[in-house]
Amino acid sequence: MSLAVYPNLLEKKKTGKKSFAVLIDPDKISTTSLRTVIDLGNKANADYFFVGGSLVVTDHLDEVVLQIKQESNIPVILFPGSPSQISRHADALLYLSLISGRNPELLIGQHVVSAPFVRKSGLEIISTGYTVIDGGAPTTVSYISNATPIPADKADIALCTAMAGEMLGMKTIYMDAGSGAKKAISEEMIAAVAKNISVPLIIGGGIRDAEKAYLNCKAGADVIVVGNAIEKQPSLIQEMAAAIHSIPVII
Repeated sequence: MSLAVYPNLLEKKKTGKKSFAVLIDPDKISTTSLRTVIDLGNKANADYFFVGGSLVVTDHLDEVVLQIKQESNIPVILFPGSPSQISRHADALLYLSLISGRNPELLIGQHVVSAPFVRKSGLEIISTGYTVIDGGAPTTVSYISNATPIPADKADIALCTAMAGEMLGMKTIYMDAGSGAKKAISEEMIAAVAKNISVPLIIGGGIRDAEKAYLNCKAGADVIVVGNAIEKQPSLIQEMAAAIHSIPVII
């Protein structure tokens, strides 16, 4: 099991190399569809497979992770919606703390419960300051978290939240408009946050085309996560990856 996911993220950030993560929800994908997504991810040189969802009501998590590991060398990172969403077969775990909300269970409560199991898993743990941004429509994550999203036009709140997360020791900041968002996070908000933190910035939610992925990277995103659009049109993987990887690196 590789333990080099976070150092790899930091190295990419130093050179300005942008990353593309394909998000797979175990509840929404069949074995056949998963094989297609893995194949497209391999051909597009996707950087990561993120696996998880807000609920995950099936017991297919291990199966999905194992299938990816068998058919690809791309790192598998868990993006869990709850402490039960853990598979020791993955490479790393985004240990999410919902720093944009005021729900104590998602700030630290569930972490206390899950800590022994997470430690025993042997996964590389990446502490992540998770912030939910208003995407113009109610999303599963906002409902489940019972937390009010940061308004889409309040870049100052987003950047101060991200700064606080970094100073509290979070290794990454993840800004998410949520699955099913009508509007993706604006380049203005991404730029404001990116200029004020030094840890990797992950952006997801509402990204439906390669142009938006490209613009988010230009604004300062280090990792672009796309799930919903790919579920509907897997062929977007190649376009998204090409756009994201076209950003010049620092030599």
